[in-house]
Amino acid sequence: MNWVLWNDRLVKDEDIKLSKEDRGYQFGDGIYEVIRIYNGNMFTAQEHIDRFYESADKIKIVIPYTKDLFHKMIYDLIEANEVTSGQVYVQITRGATPRLHHFPITPVETVLTAYTKEYKRPVTEMVNGVAVKTIEDIRWLRCDIKSLNLLGSVLAKQEAYENGCFEALLHRGDLITEGSSTNMYAIKDGVLYTHPATNLILNGITRRVILTCCEEIGLPVVEQPISLATVLSNDEFFLSSTTTEILPVTTINGIKVNKGIRGEWTHKLQIALEAKIGQEVHA
Repeated sequence: MNWVLWNDRLVKDEDIKLSKEDRGYQFGDGIYEVIRIYNGNMFTAQEHIDRFYESADKIKIVIPYTKDLFHKMIYDLIEANEVTSGQVYVQITRGATPRLHHFPITPVETVLTAYTKEYKRPVTEMVNGVAVKTIEDIRWLRCDIKSLNLLGSVLAKQEAYENGCFEALLHRGDLITEGSSTNMYAIKDGVLYTHPATNLILNGITRRVILTCCEEIGLPVVEQPISLATVLSNDEFFLSSTTTEILPVTTINGIKVNKGIRGEWTHKLQIALEAKIGQEVHA
């Protein structure tokens, strides 16, 4: 049986009743998080929960639960579904109210939903790498908010998919920002480069862990945008996210990076990250 968190209750999936006037459905007026589960436990749970509340604050949604209570609610959901390796998706919307673009004049109840699913680590891609395609970043200017407004990302991901690529490599003019659902990194002459955590990217939780790993393995980091014009001159390139962990980018627009194989620094970072998540180091 699949249990779903609906506000503060665990209910059966078929028992959820959502209004057609929910602002998340009509406006994308809400925020979300995806938290990875390893060995039945949430990885970097507190960081994800903190970002969830920060995103809510940025769009003026008040989450009616303390962080500690919210943490317990999510843990109870994972335990009820007996998930050992997977993820939990959680979102909150401003609630259901007659359709007006401005916020409801009379306060309405927010709507929180969360569910789990099993998810295997993409081990093959971790070793062999993935292909990306450069695509102009047409998203809004508040990418630091993990909002439900994902159409720009969806269109970019679809274009990449239609061209046989795993991910879109987004850029604004000559400056690379991130992927449609990932953060991006280049390594040149033993230095890692990645876009700084501004409003133009989402400051990924895995990104933050990777920067800590860089310090631990002695890889200097420069947080500055990567130039699109010189992207193929880098020694290594990789992407990261909660669900993908670290994936080498072995081709960009069909052109090989590092002869189409995983780089040494990328491999070292994968090993460092695996040590933190308590997973077996892959080949």
